[in-house]
Amino acid sequence: MDTMTFCVPCLFGLEGLVGDELRRLDLQNVRVEDRRVFFEGDFAAMAKANLCCRMGERVMILLAEFDAHSFEDLFQGVKATPLERFIPKDGAFPVKGYSLNSQLHSVPDCQAIVKKAAVTRLGEKYGLGWLPETGETYQLRFSIMKDHVELFLDTSGVSLHKRGYRREANLAPLHETMAAAMVNLARYRGRDFFWDPFCGSGTICIEAAMIALNRAPGLNRSFMAQKWSCVPETVWQQARTEALDREYRGEYHILGSDIDPASLEIAQQNARKAGVGKLIEFREADATKLSLPADRGLIVCNPPYGERLLEKEAAVELMHAFGKTMRETENWKTYVISSLENFENVYGKRADKRRRLYNGMIPCTLYEFYKPEGARGFSKK
Repeated sequence: MDTMTFCVPCLFGLEGLVGDELRRLDLQNVRVEDRRVFFEGDFAAMAKANLCCRMGERVMILLAEFDAHSFEDLFQGVKATPLERFIPKDGAFPVKGYSLNSQLHSVPDCQAIVKKAAVTRLGEKYGLGWLPETGETYQLRFSIMKDHVELFLDTSGVSLHKRGYRREANLAPLHETMAAAMVNLARYRGRDFFWDPFCGSGTICIEAAMIALNRAPGLNRSFMAQKWSCVPETVWQQARTEALDREYRGEYHILGSDIDPASLEIAQQNARKAGVGKLIEFREADATKLSLPADRGLIVCNPPYGERLLEKEAAVELMHAFGKTMRETENWKTYVISSLENFENVYGKRADKRRRLYNGMIPCTLYEFYKPEGARGFSKK
């Protein structure tokens, strides 16, 4: 099949990281936009991106794009799209999408029009007055932004942040894609001591172990396009073989600690499911009282910040106490994601760098502390 254009949507703030990741995978013509990244390639590139992309949310084929100021424009644009290249006569093709700042603002109406146009196109191409839709699923997605329509075919199915290892979680889990991004921003590659003192269900530690091993995050799950008749099975077999060949072997120092025994039990279960249970030590400990486990290393954590787990007053007290504990971290670099207002005042340090991110729908900031204490301000309160 000819070269296709693919779109990888991502969480706000991760676009550049996803673009760099796709380039490292040797994918072609990578282009970064707000909350999404494009690349070009064939089905082999599609399989590689699905298996190996740590920070993107899904991989979609761009089928068509056109302007639409009326429902007739939308219908004709979809009807002109060669859907039969991918969708067989018995394929099921549900429709999802959204519309922003456009004349066609009713999403249910747009869904109905896209579906009707797709039925018309496929019915004419296959000579059928009625499409059974009893076969495999081919999820159509559309976006309408400022009257410009983009029509996609989702190849991933379940979002890529669902790796297949986290069937259990605590009350406020961090998306796996965000956890991988935090580890990436900390520049962890397996050489430093790695510690998450608020490990919860273990997501950050598990993602760190997978990065240290260079293990593809999608090896333990399936993808929607694996069942498509238009995609050769050898594409997926080759992508998995290549991913396994790229794995590293070594010994790593990864510690996850938490004050909640139930969360630690879940973390251990998740780590075993991910195949990294032997690489991570989980320990019950109070982050505000724990002595440092090594002379130097990286701290990457997602402490409770009062949105769901704790009241904000309790979260503020926790961060103030944790900041005091971190006063003796001369040789440790610390990366903390939080939605607390005035976090740096509460924590007692000015961050060397701040990144605006989203944990799901919660706006947060990643605070990065990596300079020696003498090079930054510090509160003694």
